[in-house]
Amino acid sequence: MNVNIHDGDEVEKLRILMIAPQPWFQPRGTPFSVLHRIKALSLLGHKVDLVTYHVGEDVSIDNLSIHRAAKVPFIKKVKIGPSLPKIFLDIALYFKAVELLKKFRYDYLHTHEEAGFFGVSLAAKYGLPHLYDMHSSLPQQLGNFKFSTSKLLLELFEALERQTIRKSAGVITICPELQSYVEKKFPDQRCMLIENVADNSIVFPATAALQESLKKQYNINGAKIVLYYGTFEAYQGIDMLVESAARVEKRRGDVRFLMVGGNEQQVSMYRAQAQKLGVESKFTFTGFVPPNMIPGFVSLSDVLVSPRLQGSNSPLKIYSYLRSGKPIVATRHITHTQILSDSTSVLADPNPEAFAEALLSILDDRDAQRRLVAAAQHLAEQHYSYDDYLQKTKWIVERVMRTTG
Repeated sequence: MNVNIHDGDEVEKLRILMIAPQPWFQPRGTPFSVLHRIKALSLLGHKVDLVTYHVGEDVSIDNLSIHRAAKVPFIKKVKIGPSLPKIFLDIALYFKAVELLKKFRYDYLHTHEEAGFFGVSLAAKYGLPHLYDMHSSLPQQLGNFKFSTSKLLLELFEALERQTIRKSAGVITICPELQSYVEKKFPDQRCMLIENVADNSIVFPATAALQESLKKQYNINGAKIVLYYGTFEAYQGIDMLVESAARVEKRRGDVRFLMVGGNEQQVSMYRAQAQKLGVESKFTFTGFVPPNMIPGFVSLSDVLVSPRLQGSNSPLKIYSYLRSGKPIVATRHITHTQILSDSTSVLADPNPEAFAEALLSILDDRDAQRRLVAAAQHLAEQHYSYDDYLQKTKWIVERVMRTTG
């Protein structure tokens, strides 16, 4: 559906019930996306009542009220991707949403990920338009996370996804691959591609004092810093990055790999891999850090990397990478190539040898660094501006409110 995001009438300021089946807030992909969606709606003047899991940290945003579902006994952490505990968490989420729908009057229902499965029925029951925020294809996630090989379960998820898309008043997609999927399979659906272009600094601004503190804490003085930040799930390609580092070390010894993110088990696993390959001293693992620290780490880096190997949705960090003023090295995979090109980044085949060569090729090539950085920042300004993000959010909300649910 081709749209003009600058057309249409203004809508009144709305009260929105948003359901996010995540540990909100934690510094990882979808919770960041939810964070920036809420921030945009707040800046547009709307009030958001967020229903989310009992796990997570509160974040203060104007016009946001956080309503946590009942605690599920023995669940203190929520892994990324599909899991059995999420079934129980989502049941608690459903009942909390029903409680609020009975208590308050809302203008529309906004759901993320699998909350859309029951969101369409709740919206119909309470006479509300439903906006589905589609961060990924959930049937595809079952395979990516190796959750199940059951054909019956896959078919069930496919049916639920089809119903959610068809019965929603509008759909938000977060990457071109998802947008193409919806447009092809559901050509009559009202959908809008809203890529996760918002920088964390919009919500969590960095300070010079923080940057100096990080530099001292992690002893960053003189080495070339290759920075990765994000989750440490298998699809992110961290094991390949560690193997690449061993090849880089053979050619030059002044490169350090700063790895920001990961839980204790994941950090231990990759630290052991680095030790086995003889490059443990070249790695610094921070574990999870507060999101306000990320801009400080970026400022201290020389190269930003994204070694992702699987999936179709683009990593949120890529949009921040474009604005960072740092050269980017990424795998030549659809998750990256739907945004990046050889003119804006160094793209490498997804294997340790090619990734190491890509890193070595850019570390000391000042001219190439300047050329890539300028092209990346131009791309961000032309196609991934925050103003467009706000305008697209405004457009889809207006269209959803023109429906009757």
